[in-house]
Amino acid sequence: MSRIGKNPITIPAGVTLEINDNVVTVKGQLGALTQEIKDDITVKVEEGSIILERPSDSIIHKTNHGLYRALLNNMVEGVSKGWTKKLELVGVGYRASNEGQVLDLALGFSHNIILEVAPEVKVETISEKGKNPIVVLTSFDKQLVGAVAAKIRSFRVPEPYKGKGVKFVGEILRRKAGKSA
Repeated sequence: MSRIGKNPITIPAGVTLEINDNVVTVKGQLGALTQEIKDDITVKVEEGSIILERPSDSIIHKTNHGLYRALLNNMVEGVSKGWTKKLELVGVGYRASNEGQVLDLALGFSHNIILEVAPEVKVETISEKGKNPIVVLTSFDKQLVGAVAAKIRSFRVPEPYKGKGVKFVGEILRRKAGKSA
């Protein structure tokens, strides 16, 4: 079993934490996030760090202990630093542009895909000559950034032969050999 739940979470300067009836609210300079925690796990704030405790060593308590510790750590890191995901559009004629929160993608279909992104997520597109277009998503909510990135990637998943499609920057694709004559 993982021992992640035992590690304390340090609270950086400028981040406040409130605990009301198993609902933890984390506020920072970038935003505020809330998370409901099950009754079994207790959350304590001691000397500038968050400590989570479980009542027993049963499997369900151990898994929830590690889960909620990771969720709270992501919340604290998100409201203090923020989270970023970068997507790369690989393919001839693939383009991306944004106007505010509206993302316009040309992915080889007969029409452009227009996606209105949540206001919590900041969208930026980078297009340099000779390089693949890149879509940069930033927000304080890690789950929301991941969901938006997965939605954009689902429009054109990279195929295994040429690698064309929308992929994460740094993602290694499993490639297949084509036909052999």
